[in-house]
Amino acid sequence: MKEKILIYGASGHAKVVIDIIEKQGIFTVEFLVDDDPVLKGKNFFGYRIIGGKADLLATTDAPGKGIVAIGSNVARRKVSAWLVEQGIERITAVHPSAQISRGVKIGNGTVIMAGVSINADTVIGDDVIVNTRASVDHDCCIADYVHLAPGSTLCGAVSVGTGTLVAAGATVIPNLTIGENVIVGAGAVVIRDVPDSVVVVGNPAKVNRR
Repeated sequence: MKEKILIYGASGHAKVVIDIIEKQGIFTVEFLVDDDPVLKGKNFFGYRIIGGKADLLATTDAPGKGIVAIGSNVARRKVSAWLVEQGIERITAVHPSAQISRGVKIGNGTVIMAGVSINADTVIGDDVIVNTRASVDHDCCIADYVHLAPGSTLCGAVSVGTGTLVAAGATVIPNLTIGENVIVGAGAVVIRDVPDSVVVVGNPAKVNRR
């Protein structure tokens, strides 16, 4: 029998997460949780939304496992921490089409989407999104709450700090360090290390603002 889980979040990103869960065939979605009161009681992508945090706490038969389906790194971090406080274990969702090489480690609550390639000995933290067709080469280190957007590319031995967004189509050349809470703009080409808490854009990528 498949284990029951809950999904926290009812947005477009949640639709993708649900699809991955269904294709994995390991878990079954019991219900969704979302803090928007307008959504309470509605169906979303074939599943009911029970309401927000208070409704989840009031549910006596809530699953003991779940996943946060929120695209925002900041919001995902807060909700994930709250679920941990409630004793709810975060699962990992990996699309069957993703190519995962030997030695790869993937943290709790992380979502690996369709067409992703992750090469040998890469370490990916908790509550990370590796989005559609992103490519992560060997020996990379991706910290918690990172989002690698669709089509982004990390070459070998790249480190990405906590809470960073590497936007769609961006490329980071080998052996670089991207700091915490960074935004790498869409299509940017990063050729040098990036400090914490900046936005970099362009080819080659330069600091746009802090």
